[in-house]
Amino acid sequence: MEVELKEMVENLADAGCTRHDVMIAEELYKNGQADELIRFLRKCRCSLMEEMHESQRKVDRMDFLIRRTERENAT
Repeated sequence: MEVELKEMVENLADAGCTRHDVMIAEELYKNGQADELIRFLRKCRCSLMEEMHESQRKVDRMDFLIRRTERENAT
């Protein structure tokens, strides 16, 4: 169990979760609250997905600016 907990904590940290989120997940794991842990991990995943989508929107804006600048310089 300790190895699994350690791996979970490392994975959460690698995924960019806050120390607070890691502590919550640790407590749920230690208390055997598997359903709550799964729900919490899914919530964390949703937050990460939203961050990813926001980053993609920023990249899309940059691509737009690049294309527009290239078009303006081509004429």
